[in-house]
Amino acid sequence: MRITHQDIDPNSDSELLNSYIKTGNLEILGKLYNQYIHLVYGVCLKYLNNREESKDAVNKIFENLIVEIPKFEIQNFRSWLYVVAKNHCLMVIRKKKTEKKHFEQYSENYYMESTDILHPIDEVSDNALYDNLKNCIEKLKQEQKSCIEMFYFDKKCYKEISSELKLEEKKVKSFIQNGKRNLKICLEQYEVKPDV
Repeated sequence: MRITHQDIDPNSDSELLNSYIKTGNLEILGKLYNQYIHLVYGVCLKYLNNREESKDAVNKIFENLIVEIPKFEIQNFRSWLYVVAKNHCLMVIRKKKTEKKHFEQYSENYYMESTDILHPIDEVSDNALYDNLKNCIEKLKQEQKSCIEMFYFDKKCYKEISSELKLEEKKVKSFIQNGKRNLKICLEQYEVKPDV
């Protein structure tokens, strides 16, 4: 039998809530929460628009209740829980947007501009090319060599290279770009053409 909102007695909510606050018994909180679990899931689905994320949120909200309930004087548990669920979802959305923004900023710093054509150093597949590439890297000016090696072989981003070499990020980008150009010229002497 499915429980509807009409079947839930607000007085029993208060009794369960008070009982939980006095005893800290999670079974009591679970009983109270289970009466509204469909409501919470519905709110999460509405905001997160993803079933798996909504299920995770339902569990997380229950864990949060353990900490949050003692902080508030709750008059109407259902209304209060609705607001808690909504706020939790908004926080999840905000966090995802922040993470996406950070990822985009990181990607911007980590990867070369998408307008670059494919360069041999971007995709070293055979041993001969690799050996020739290493020889050409050795011929680069020291700053270019250091930046190229840290960027491609140590997989460091501009910011990390800038910090380690005590250079401005613009300089690091410039050394990598110029280094790539010089490598291309050097590799052409070995008659190795980049795939473009």
